[in-house]
Amino acid sequence: MGFSSQYGSILYIVALFAILYFMMIRPQQQRQKKHEEMVRNLKVDDRVITVGGLYGTIIKIKDDYIVLRVAENVRLKYQKNAVAQVTVEESEKE
Repeated sequence: MGFSSQYGSILYIVALFAILYFMMIRPQQQRQKKHEEMVRNLKVDDRVITVGGLYGTIIKIKDDYIVLRVAENVRLKYQKNAVAQVTVEESEKE
């Protein structure tokens, strides 16, 4: 009786780790891969949003940073990883 309850406890712990992996760890790894791929595919004239919510257009790309144009004569330098997403806007209404 002791052996089967130990076996059941071990099986329960393994099942919990499997659920944890498939519910939390694996999706996070997939999101990270998609973000890394998006950062690798950045190009000049892409409109992007940074993790801080700043909208801008890429005007220069270097190894580990980009330069964004956020307004007329306003340029900001950001790390590539600070880009949250690439956007597609039809037209600006300002």
